[in-house]
Amino acid sequence: MRTKTIFIIIFTVLITIFLMINTDVVEFNFIFVKKDISKLLVVGVCTFIGFILGYWVGRPKVTVSSYDHKESPQLKPEDPKKSISDADRDYIS
Repeated sequence: MRTKTIFIIIFTVLITIFLMINTDVVEFNFIFVKKDISKLLVVGVCTFIGFILGYWVGRPKVTVSSYDHKESPQLKPEDPKKSISDADRDYIS
């Protein structure tokens, strides 16, 4: 297995263990409302949101180049024999 895969497996196991340990219900003070919610739910949702934000920030950027829209199809190169002058053609033969 690759190192990245092993790291992801270990990290997932640690998060799962952490979530299973913190299952008790606590009172969370949301800005205007107080609710009794399981720590498991809050930590799980925060972890999920963190993964989504991390992927969103770290994804490869799409680069738009000014060359993308202005490219014309490749023209066939000229035949080198046609671009030679008559004097050069006489010298070669």
